[in-house]
Amino acid sequence: MRDAIADLNDVDLARTAGPGRWPLWAVIGHLACQRVFWLCDFAGEPGADTTPFTNAAWSCPGDEDLENVLTAPQLIDALDSTFAIVDRVLGTWTIDSLSDVIDRSAWGADWVHTRGFVIDRVHSHDLWHAAEANEILTAAGLPPMDPWR
Repeated sequence: MRDAIADLNDVDLARTAGPGRWPLWAVIGHLACQRVFWLCDFAGEPGADTTPFTNAAWSCPGDEDLENVLTAPQLIDALDSTFAIVDRVLGTWTIDSLSDVIDRSAWGADWVHTRGFVIDRVHSHDLWHAAEANEILTAAGLPPMDPWR
């Protein structure tokens, strides 16, 4: 993903998949920010302060913020810094710990999940928005992200 956006200009990053859809910069920024929300804010892992998203629970690109446009270098920093959190979690959470329950029921009844759910949620969310980013890129005639290259 980072390679696919590295050379994009502001015009390319402002492209959308259609009316009412987020621009590419917001799609990728949101993807990265939600890693921080789920792994740090929800699951309690450290590292949010090493990312551009120190307030991920309340302000992520797309969801809450379409005003602070992110450039390609900022998006690359966001992807790298948030993936460092993902990488650390994948290296420290054990198979047995994936059944550990994280209870944030103070946020609402539906905020009780296992660590395994959190890993699945982050992965599925990344895939969802990577596909959305590819939709934008290919519609503009730009090369898509290819995770198998």
